[in-house]
Amino acid sequence: MTFAKDEANANDNDMAQNRGKLSTDAIAGAGKAAPEQHFDDSERSIAAERALQPLFDENEDRKFRDRWREIQTGFVDEPRNAVEQADELVAELMQQLAQSFSKQRNDLEHQWDASDEVSTEELRVALTLYRSFFERLLSI
Repeated sequence: MTFAKDEANANDNDMAQNRGKLSTDAIAGAGKAAPEQHFDDSERSIAAERALQPLFDENEDRKFRDRWREIQTGFVDEPRNAVEQADELVAELMQQLAQSFSKQRNDLEHQWDASDEVSTEELRVALTLYRSFFERLLSI
């Protein structure tokens, strides 16, 4: 049983390190622009801020992690059941991610598609936000 707990703690530490790396990678990617594009510091700041936003709020994140720890601990007594629960948890997590990203995409669309008279500047900022969103998706 201690092995499962030690492994769960090690996995949590690895995930936290990887999450930090993903955020750092996303920020690095968010600030990159094609040679013909010129983005100012405020746009880079917006992109970096969006890249740092957690995928889930603290409560949801904690619930997923707590369930994962329970599954790992239960492996010792019921390995098959633990793997089935892990599969269900991963499927649920993927669904939550898809819903979250779909909502974020809709929010982006509403920012620039609200009226027929959108300035080129507003579209340029929208494209910057899409690029940030795109980089974040690729960093997962």
